[in-house]
Amino acid sequence: MNVAIIDMGTNTFNLLVARFNQEERPEIIYEEKLPVRLGEGGLNRKIITPEAWQRGLDAINTHMAKAKSLGAGKFFAFATSATRDASNGTNFVEDIRTSFGLNVEIIDGNREATLVYKGVREALDLGNTCSLILDIGGGSNEIILGNTSEPFWLHSFNLGVSRLMQQFQLSDPITQKQLRALEEFINVEVQTLFDAARRYVPVRLVGSSGSFDSIRSIMEHSGSIAPGSEPWAEIPLERYFELHNFFITSTHDQRMALKGLDPMRVDLIVPASVFINLIIQKIGINKLFQSSFALKEGFMAELQSNHAF
Repeated sequence: MNVAIIDMGTNTFNLLVARFNQEERPEIIYEEKLPVRLGEGGLNRKIITPEAWQRGLDAINTHMAKAKSLGAGKFFAFATSATRDASNGTNFVEDIRTSFGLNVEIIDGNREATLVYKGVREALDLGNTCSLILDIGGGSNEIILGNTSEPFWLHSFNLGVSRLMQQFQLSDPITQKQLRALEEFINVEVQTLFDAARRYVPVRLVGSSGSFDSIRSIMEHSGSIAPGSEPWAEIPLERYFELHNFFITSTHDQRMALKGLDPMRVDLIVPASVFINLIIQKIGINKLFQSSFALKEGFMAELQSNHAF
């Protein structure tokens, strides 16, 4: 049976279609990301604006049509930070249900982090030592400390890149004053992570979702790492630090010219990289990896293990 899974994020609505059978791992037959910017203009006011609402409906329409054309017999959809925080979020998912017959589950941050963990675990072997898994979203960032057997600690922080962009009104390029203010704000907000990291001592950072996908793509285009089809890649830390320095000193147009950077992330990559760099520096991470798998793939693995397809 073919199953469609839709992740309704704050920046993008992502579709995965997978073929399930009883014996083998599911086969991913199609993936697509559509820019929706659901949190644009309303994230910190906790509303979905009419314009973002319509973009969301259009994306669902496109994803549903494609999934049906691929023979999907079951549909699952999850709404995350922008929808769960919006005062009109339940009305939005009800509109989707009545318009398309699609039941959307609004999940909390812990459920989101759990699915991210399960997805990353499908992408690469976490081994027995502790990894810090970081999923950077538009509205929230999910952070998990765990190994291949279990998550030891997880938390969802309302520090997504779209939220930070709206809150700090960052200049182009970001000023040193803004950079310090942003770093100080993040540092205060993630103290619970630093406490947990002292207990569990993560040895690597594994990043999932858009910002990390862009970092991998940039490095593949520049020759810093070899292009690959595996759902994970190791990112050389020294090369990342060079890239981070470019992000925080460059203009929009300079970043736009960078091969491999998703145009939708030209500005969002700045607060994303500030967040990543701060975590690496504060915790003392010495290995960095990218995972192409996250929430959708985590739910795919869950369906398979529960034989719920």
